[in-house]
Amino acid sequence: MDTHSADVVVIGAGQAGLSAAYHLRRTGFAPGSGFVVLDGDDGPGGAWQHRWPTLVLDRVHGFHDLPEMAFPTPDPRRPAAEQVSAYFAAYERAFDLPVHRPVRVRAVRSRPDGRLDVQTDHDRWTTRALINATGTWTRPFWPHYPGRSSFRGRQLHTADYRGPDEFAGLRVVVVGGGTSAVQLLGEVSTVAAATTWVTRRPPLFREEEFGPELGRAAVARVDEAVRAGRPPGSVVGVTGLPVTPEVRRLRERGVLHRLPMFDRITPDGVAWSDGRSVPADVILWCTGFRAALDHLAPLGLRAPGGGITMDGTRVVADQRIHLVGYGPSASTIGANRAGRAAVSEIRALLAPAAALD
Repeated sequence: MDTHSADVVVIGAGQAGLSAAYHLRRTGFAPGSGFVVLDGDDGPGGAWQHRWPTLVLDRVHGFHDLPEMAFPTPDPRRPAAEQVSAYFAAYERAFDLPVHRPVRVRAVRSRPDGRLDVQTDHDRWTTRALINATGTWTRPFWPHYPGRSSFRGRQLHTADYRGPDEFAGLRVVVVGGGTSAVQLLGEVSTVAAATTWVTRRPPLFREEEFGPELGRAAVARVDEAVRAGRPPGSVVGVTGLPVTPEVRRLRERGVLHRLPMFDRITPDGVAWSDGRSVPADVILWCTGFRAALDHLAPLGLRAPGGGITMDGTRVVADQRIHLVGYGPSASTIGANRAGRAAVSEIRALLAPAAALD
């Protein structure tokens, strides 16, 4: 297995990874020996390339330009996955970013010489600092409920969803209280024989406009969690679900009648302890994602609270490692800011060593 070296390795080429790569190049890190980007996907686009084809950009709650390159005027007829992937590809070309793909990082370990060893499915890199931008799409969360393995129908996650047509004439249970759950419930309900929506907590619909104050509150809550070493919580728990024109239409159609979370899954549906039951052919789990950080496990970064203790983008347990697009920076605008902040701290960290070279 070949071994290469770079001052900084970026893992992931989504919004956060590309933002970090831009700032690395802009501040003097040379492509190749100065920094590289290792991306596990076959092509540009990050997680966006895997979104369902019926998702268009006017249904996305906020998409921000990458640094120094405006997103083209969105085409309402084209899937968001196509448009964002094309934009990311153009960005990589415009700034000549050294993205290697498909390269899947298997493990990151510390070396006796103070560098980090990044092992991939192709080769190995040694580096002085690491910017991790792996996001969450590859870690769909499937909660455990009694009887799940006994269900005779189909179960799939948001990550598997490709559009409503395959649910035509079926009875579908949609699980989850987030924006994706509402969007997919709305689509499926147009073709399904019946839909049932269940959530752990009553959904909080936000009638007022999402402003800076609410945004700061959401970021502060997640930031508090990661600074304490806890896993990032759900931002929807702070912001609520925006009442869009689509949500109003779903209300009028009676689609947004919510039931509390079922207690068990039966071979033919779901059931509650009070004796209620709902027959189902499909259970669609819109239950979110977890941070894709398994490759960092050899470093022992997790705190007793189950998360990774952070100070901004920097991992408190290892100043060589920054997580961007994680916790409070898990949004397109937050990812941009996190990329810039991580590069600033890494430059300060590596400056003394660079001066000795």
